[in-house]
Amino acid sequence: MIKGLYETHLFVENLERSMDFYSNVLGLELCRNRDDRRTAVFWIGEPKQQMLGLWEKPKEEIDIRHFAFQCEPDWILNESINFLKENKLNFWNFLNDDTERPMVFAWMPAIAIYFNDPDGHDLEFIGLIDGESSSTKRVLSYEDWKALETKNK
Repeated sequence: MIKGLYETHLFVENLERSMDFYSNVLGLELCRNRDDRRTAVFWIGEPKQQMLGLWEKPKEEIDIRHFAFQCEPDWILNESINFLKENKLNFWNFLNDDTERPMVFAWMPAIAIYFNDPDGHDLEFIGLIDGESSSTKRVLSYEDWKALETKNK
């Protein structure tokens, strides 16, 4: 039956601006562009594994969506913040401590950071990390997660 999520689509206000963002900033490979329909499709990861479709629509028809890109946890922990800053992207966590760092969703567990695309869609870099699920707190800093893991061993 269901083996995964193959594709998702977003409405965007300016197709060229969004194509530039998804290809030149995030590094996705363009696999189809239909100027007559004002659409573009990108491979996510390896070709023919997952797709992201963009459809140009008037601003009033755009509803803000969220989805996450699977990434290596070490990259998220050690490089994602610099990447987001270098590309002047608005990013955030749910730690409520005014820090610029990834967070851990303890129930999964996974490390993540959120950011926006040019249309305001909420995107996320996420990577599953080794360890047991915890319901102690919903969101933790990576350091607090490691301390919790050590305590529970």
